[in-house]
Amino acid sequence: MCLGAIYWARLDRVFYAATRFDAAAAGFDDTQLYAEFARPEAQRRLPLVQIFAAEAGAPFAAWNRNPGRVLY
Repeated sequence: MCLGAIYWARLDRVFYAATRFDAAAAGFDDTQLYAEFARPEAQRRLPLVQIFAAEAGAPFAAWNRNPGRVLY
């Protein structure tokens, strides 16, 4: 999720020291996350259940109406 936020924020660059492999060696292993997102939703260990589908687009519609929004 943090990486998604970085891309959505349209940062120019990200500085970091430790790699995901360094983090894994310390017990913060993201390997499962990468594998999980590569699977079809029906095969994932954690079910993702969409609710309020009809209302879900409202924040995006409001964003699109915002004349001050920043696009790529």
